[in-house]
Amino acid sequence: MEYGLIGEKLGHSFSKPIHEELADYTYDLCQLTKEEFKRFMEQKAFRAINVTIPYKRDVIPYLDYIDENAAAIGAVNTIVNKNGRLEGHNTDFSGFEYMVDRHGIEIQGKKCIILGNGGAAQAIIAVCKKKKASKVVIVTARGANGAITYKECFAKHSDGEVLINTSPVGMYPNMDASPVDLNHFPTCHAVLDVIYNPLETKLMKQARELGILAVNGLEMLVAQAKYAVEFFLETSIDDSVIPCIYENVKKMII
Repeated sequence: MEYGLIGEKLGHSFSKPIHEELADYTYDLCQLTKEEFKRFMEQKAFRAINVTIPYKRDVIPYLDYIDENAAAIGAVNTIVNKNGRLEGHNTDFSGFEYMVDRHGIEIQGKKCIILGNGGAAQAIIAVCKKKKASKVVIVTARGANGAITYKECFAKHSDGEVLINTSPVGMYPNMDASPVDLNHFPTCHAVLDVIYNPLETKLMKQARELGILAVNGLEMLVAQAKYAVEFFLETSIDDSVIPCIYENVKKMII
């Protein structure tokens, strides 16, 4: 494999058509068990790869260099092989920031509630801090590793203004699920769901019914892929390509 994506389950990934529209190479999807992942990283038989769940943190010990962004986040989703030297980056940060900016979502001075605490959440936390959120509250079912429980969140942070779902709750095929009832957050003015399949999650549907701005994760997926290609090929691609590719991929999901 020269270019592609590694992860544990990739059956519903849209990264292949996105990358192959962005660049002139074949982009392979490579599902790896934990044992296969170890061998894959040791062999270094690739030019450049993206990394998804659950390996965004696990790849770090195999890298010779990670940039400042990825180091601060503690997760890597883009790796370039430069003559056997593996260099790690995180384009989730830039992808999420693009989505926030494109929709004019105000983060500065706002309390941000982040559901989930995985690799994508770390990049999103970093963006919220960069944009000077007044407070970032991380929420998980068990409330460990710097996160609080949903019960505690509802009790103490009902004044959350921007809600970001990084958990898989509501993702295809379990589309009838939602991580929270937005009635717990009467001052919420924006909901960003990193899920992109379905295009409208149950959480987003409720947000729109309540008059709250709701954005899905497909733009973030396309944007982070664009930034990854720039690392892969050491090139620059204008952000103007993102909306067009977004519309093309959107047709595959509907």
